Order: sequence, then structure tokens, then C-alpha cells
Amino acid sequence: MQHKPQKRHKALQPLSREHHQGLLLSWKIKTGFSKDIAPERIRTYANWFFKTHLIPHFEMEETHIFTILEEEHELIKKALADHKHIKGLFAETEDHAITLSKIEEALEQHIRFEERVLFPEIQKIATEAQMLQIEKIHQTEDFKDNLEDVFWK
Repeated sequence: MQHKPQKRHKALQPLSREHHQGLLLSWKIKTGFSKDIAPERIRTYANWFFKTHLIPHFEMEETHIFTILEEEHELIKKALADHKHIKGLFAETEDHAITLSKIEEALEQHIRFEERVLFPEIQKIATEAQMLQIEKIHQTEDFKDNLEDVFWK
């Protein structure tokens, strides 16, 4: 099934760019596995990405984006449950290969959900004042990658 790219409101575009980086993390995990990279190496990168990029991203969404819809809205409940699940996966310390596979899958599914379902709904509901507030709070920063171990190349 082909998905048509969504026209994203300017205020949400930085979050969509961050989503792109999250999808690249999923790709890097898959690529690492396909190259038989030690799961510990992949996990080191994934943990760095989680602390540096995902945690601030989740906090921004939970504090400023999700609040546009009601707390009891089913899409918000799902998004918050996804965040909790992904955080839980990063807290796992046992089998790195299994955990990384779960992270890769959960992250990709979550990002697709936000981009295809949640963000379009938020765009429909949000007032222009709310979008301007998001724009003020969340400025685009250039993505700075951790290139100490580029196992995916």
C-alpha cells in the first residue's frame, strides 16, 4: 500500500524531521544486523540516540503536541503507550539482539503512526495560535550524529 506524503504544518515540520532520524535509527539497526555487526556495538549507538534525541523528542511531544488533543483521546493514549513501551525496551539489558529487533520494529511502527494518523489529526484540531506556540518552543536544530562507530556503512 503506497502512502502519499502528508502536507505537514510548518510548526510540526521539525518533529517530522526528527521522525526521519528515528526511521534512520531503525534502518541502521537493520543494516547492522545484515552486516553481522556485534549487537553490543549497535546497542551503544542506539542508547546514545535514545538519550540524545528520542528522550527530548518524546518530552516535546508529550508536553506541547499531545496536549492539543484531550488526554483521553484514543490516539493520545496510543502514542503515550508507544512511548512507554519504547522507553521500556531501551531499559532492557538482556539479549541485545532481541531487544534491538524489538526497538527497531516498535520505533518504526510508532513513527509511521504519528506521521500518518496522529499528526494529521492534530493539524485538523489545532488552532493557529497553538501552532504558532509550537513553532516558538521547538526550533529546528541540525541533527548531529554520533560518528564514533559507523557500523552501518
